[in-house]
Amino acid sequence: MKNNSDISSFISDFSTNCSKVQIKKFNKGETITTFLVNRNQFCVIISGSADLVRYDYNGNRIVTERFSKNSIFGEIFYHINTNSEFVVEAKEKSEVLLFSYDDINEKCKANCPFHEQLKSFFPNLVISKITELTSRIELLSRRTTRDKLLGYFNLLSKQHGKSFTLPFSITELANYLVVDRSSMTRELSILKKDEFIKQERNKITLLY
Repeated sequence: MKNNSDISSFISDFSTNCSKVQIKKFNKGETITTFLVNRNQFCVIISGSADLVRYDYNGNRIVTERFSKNSIFGEIFYHINTNSEFVVEAKEKSEVLLFSYDDINEKCKANCPFHEQLKSFFPNLVISKITELTSRIELLSRRTTRDKLLGYFNLLSKQHGKSFTLPFSITELANYLVVDRSSMTRELSILKKDEFIKQERNKITLLY
């Protein structure tokens, strides 16, 4: 299973044929899961999108990741050792597959073939997630706001081409890149002035 169509096909079959799978629907703003309790759970977005949100000591809401169709997330990928609360919230009406990693070696009562396939497919999901997290770490390791912005734009351009729509608001993007919003806004203005990018609201076009 090497592409999104393979993943979509497998997830669709797995979600309707495995007795240990839960499929839940969420409305915009509803909590899909929290990382406060270690349930060894992993989840996959079937449709819609969601945000991984951190609430700090002052109750400020900070978006740290955004999940779209076929994105995988869950407690098994995050070792939470802070007092900050991490929750996954539906950004829009969404459908999500939930499965416990503890059940991966437990046969279904129906002995479904998709459960067996998951054992061989799961490493691909993990590798995909590790690659995603590694890209995020590399992005955050960049020293300047300019480098972080250009690095992030380059990642989006690989997925969507030279023109793309930012998945975040300006405030959310600053939180995602862990930079000051004001300095990021100034840097965006400089990038436009220097003709590195063209910006129309949330649409970015790379000019280099």
